[in-house]
Amino acid sequence: MSSTKQKVIIVGPAFPLRGGIANFNEALCRSMNAAGMEAKIISFSLQYPGFLFPGKTQYDPGSGPQDITIETKINSINPFNWLKVARQIKKEKPDYVIFRYWLPFMAPCLGTIAKFVKKATTIKTIAITDNVIPHEKHMGDKLLTGYFIRQCDGFIAMSQSVLNDLSEFTNTDKKSFLPHPIYDIFGQQVSKIESHKSLNLNSLDKHILFFGFIRKYKGLDLLLEAMDDERIRQLGVKLIVAGEYYEDAAPYNEIIRKKGLESSIILKTEYIPSEEVRYYFGAADLIAQPYRTATQSGVTQIAYHFEKPMLVTNVGGLPEIVPHNKVGYVTAIDPKSIADAIVDFYTNNREAEFIRNTILEKQRFLWSTFVKGLQELYEKIR
Repeated sequence: MSSTKQKVIIVGPAFPLRGGIANFNEALCRSMNAAGMEAKIISFSLQYPGFLFPGKTQYDPGSGPQDITIETKINSINPFNWLKVARQIKKEKPDYVIFRYWLPFMAPCLGTIAKFVKKATTIKTIAITDNVIPHEKHMGDKLLTGYFIRQCDGFIAMSQSVLNDLSEFTNTDKKSFLPHPIYDIFGQQVSKIESHKSLNLNSLDKHILFFGFIRKYKGLDLLLEAMDDERIRQLGVKLIVAGEYYEDAAPYNEIIRKKGLESSIILKTEYIPSEEVRYYFGAADLIAQPYRTATQSGVTQIAYHFEKPMLVTNVGGLPEIVPHNKVGYVTAIDPKSIADAIVDFYTNNREAEFIRNTILEKQRFLWSTFVKGLQELYEKIR
């Protein structure tokens, strides 16, 4: 490895854009700098046209990180802008560029920047592929993803399933599986008592948390159906739904109304500011992710940071991250299986045991390990 300070540019969302990918990129940049590299982020001035964005706003109202460099420059729908960004990157001569790929819509933009960055240079391109095959499929997805992947020298996948999906597009051996690191950006743990007080919750109740934006593939409807289980009603469990609807809320509200769950469901269906996240996790006994499809999940890594037991379904990379009956449960994708796990958790008092195990298990997901894996891949492709 060269003794000179490596220069790396991360291309992807960052503040003032909000969401898990932006949070990840900022944490990665910070961790690379801490490892002795010179890293910065080039983010989007326009990420999605307004009519394509399902939430209320793409922007975080907070103050943003002060310890890393973020340049807001990329327009996702302007090809002239892509060439301009590529020229800037070439001029700065990084050793490699990390492209964050999560959606086929971004393939023309990111793929073109990567293509022109590589032209007549020795700059290497590495893709961190959140998804290669999207959760919600559309015509042309494979064509777009194929274009992006052809521009990259190496690939990082954060679940084995995504690593396997890459084989549909490339037969390269320049790829690595690196688990999603822990999200440690939401502050220190807060006690249940303090969290309940902050959120105006009854400390005598039991609380499960569903966290993050709401879409069909995330299976909130399955969790609501599970909450109708008579055993769970008898236990007095409350479900906190904390996150913004990215689709019509009516079907979920209809389940709540039809099943008479109004007193069991606490709806905070809006964007949760970063400074409030710790109170939602602090209030919960169990974090539930009843997904129909998944690759990896940032929510599991927030749960690990706050040392919270988890319930996930047996899809994608989730079972790799949440060992069954050790830090929580891996269930089938149906309300009965989800309900059985919740009942076991409370009737057999599994919380303390699972918390002890999360403290041990979270050591697998250090940022320093992720950065080391990125460096090893770079050495392989350089």
